[in-house]
Amino acid sequence: MKTTLVIMAAGIGSRFGGGIKQLSPVGPNGEIIMDYSVHDAIAAGFNKVIFIIRKDIEADFHEIIGKRIEKVCADVDVEVEYAFQSIDDLPKGYEVPEGRTKPWGTGQAVLACRGMINEPFCVINADDYYGIKAFKQVHDWLVENYDASRPSDFCMAGFILKNTLSDNGSVTRGVCKVDADENLLNVAETSNIVKTADGAEADGVKLDPNAHVSMNFWGFTPEFMDTLEKGFDEFLANVKAGNGDPKKAEYLIPIYIGELLEQKKASVKVLETTDKWFGMTYKEDTPIVRESFKQLIADGVYSEDLFASLCK
Repeated sequence: MKTTLVIMAAGIGSRFGGGIKQLSPVGPNGEIIMDYSVHDAIAAGFNKVIFIIRKDIEADFHEIIGKRIEKVCADVDVEVEYAFQSIDDLPKGYEVPEGRTKPWGTGQAVLACRGMINEPFCVINADDYYGIKAFKQVHDWLVENYDASRPSDFCMAGFILKNTLSDNGSVTRGVCKVDADENLLNVAETSNIVKTADGAEADGVKLDPNAHVSMNFWGFTPEFMDTLEKGFDEFLANVKAGNGDPKKAEYLIPIYIGELLEQKKASVKVLETTDKWFGMTYKEDTPIVRESFKQLIADGVYSEDLFASLCK
């Protein structure tokens, strides 16, 4: 079965000091986090990659990663496409509110792939390292469970909160509530989560360090694109009606999935992964991430020539 990896790479992190964090080298040969994500996805069985970027970083993106990934993917019969997120990519009847400068969040980002996705797909962040296990779990679940008669059966990689924290500041996580069968009940988008001596807390409130969290690693059916588009129209209508700040409101996948769950219009299987997440939230994270990849190579998880094993 054809399966697609969608990488959301359009954002420039404001907390990263103004640089394009997704393009910061972290591997021994200048690899960036996306290189490892693409490697892990291809190894898991994904056979198409879509990068969501912005037009203004297209040249840099293509030079730093695009050319290299296109060559690797061509050698292993994996397609590569590009989608572009834009602040003015809106349904008919809507305009960019005066004073708004940023696009509309992860939901709108995925909608930039309209017309490109006709198969089960997963969505990830560009600046997060998820580990090999998550890609294999999500890929296999999509292949084994996709049924066009059940277009709203989704999955997500469920990370353990304590494995996703930064040593350099607070983070935002989608803290998940699941039932006994590992079905997602809701996602609580929780800001200002910091590591503590005995676990984690947010704004002084202790959190269960073993709770499942969403790291924006979702598995969807192709039919979800139509659902997501309808949801965006409803979101914009609510903003236009005064429900939310038109300059800052974002259409976020975890929040929208939560709404679908509340309305019993979707089901999401949480696939627990114990891999340690790391990412580029802060500039100070960069040396830690580089050291982490160095250790993964020393442990034999990756070779220094990252894609060599795929191209044999």
